[in-house]
Amino acid sequence: MSRKLLPVSITAALMGGTAMADVPNVAVDIAPVHSLVARVMEGVGTPDLIIPPGASPHEYNLRPSEAAALQNADLVFWVGDDLTPWLDGAVETLSDGATVTALLEADGTVVLDFRENALFEAHEHGDHGDHGHEDHDDHDDHGHDDEHAEDGGHDHDDDHGHDEHAKDDDHDHADEHDHDDHDDHDHDDHAKHDGHDDHAGHAHGAHDPHAWLSPANAETWLNLIAAQLSAADPDNAGTYFANAAAAREEMAALSAEVTETLEPVRGGSFIVFHDAYQYFEDAFDFPASGAISIGDASDPSPARIAEIQARIKDEGVNCVMTEPQFNPGIVATVLDGTDAKTGVIDPLGSDLEPGVALYPQVIRNMAKTLAECL
Repeated sequence: MSRKLLPVSITAALMGGTAMADVPNVAVDIAPVHSLVARVMEGVGTPDLIIPPGASPHEYNLRPSEAAALQNADLVFWVGDDLTPWLDGAVETLSDGATVTALLEADGTVVLDFRENALFEAHEHGDHGDHGHEDHDDHDDHGHDDEHAEDGGHDHDDDHGHDEHAKDDDHDHADEHDHDDHDDHDHDDHAKHDGHDDHAGHAHGAHDPHAWLSPANAETWLNLIAAQLSAADPDNAGTYFANAAAAREEMAALSAEVTETLEPVRGGSFIVFHDAYQYFEDAFDFPASGAISIGDASDPSPARIAEIQARIKDEGVNCVMTEPQFNPGIVATVLDGTDAKTGVIDPLGSDLEPGVALYPQVIRNMAKTLAECL
């Protein structure tokens, strides 16, 4: 599909001066990733945001203006179909002439497996603790091999033994993704309380898609975004890469700040509304005790809620986090009969202005909310 770039400045043409190079049209799926792209494009242009911060990316209907942004895009950055499977067709159809980058499938992205269990153990996070800001080469340990990076993520389900789950087509994931660490939770009971009843009809990929909550992944993506923008707009390549370098330094400072914020409450127990935070947990060695809903935010079964309530009482969990995008009534049910406090944690920045400052503020606010609740 041919696409019209932003027009050359008429004023500059009339004055006979050298016009600025055309800036590519850029569309981005969610606000945190949009913030990273906006940071790289700062001083050159502004990307379009497809999914508003207050909407759940797991389920959303595009507005005409958002569909138009995809159709007009020269470049599209999105997490991938593991997060927004409903967007896959729109990207393929509307942006068929654009350069499309699925960040979850990008080389260097650390990916973690999708978790099903309601309850987590601290040792589940230890396996991922070696993923630092400088070295992402070991991401293959999570099933992100070279073929996975090349195929755009749309065929990755086949690599994870999905045929073994033919009897349960709603899951689209393999037994392997739960790791041996989860044996303590008795997988024979899996169908009874954690999988089938919780998200019938909700297909998800093998990987946890909430990868933007790892500042290390954000650093990796900044360089990738700069490279893609520079390929489309060589005249501004210097600005893109300079912005990305500055943003990486800001990311390192942000991680140090978050670590300091969490240090006084390290070891505290908390439950999250849906399993969206394991990248944050892994990055800062700050594991949750469980999740009311799985990572696709589908409604939990009564048995799963009972598991969470038992964990809260048995371990003295003192904090249960809700989210602005989802039904607070479920959290109220979980809290019934317990002494746990609640706080609102937001992985998307629903109450923040989209733009350059949103990403660091999302990470900062998450740490602050956890510290205050604990």
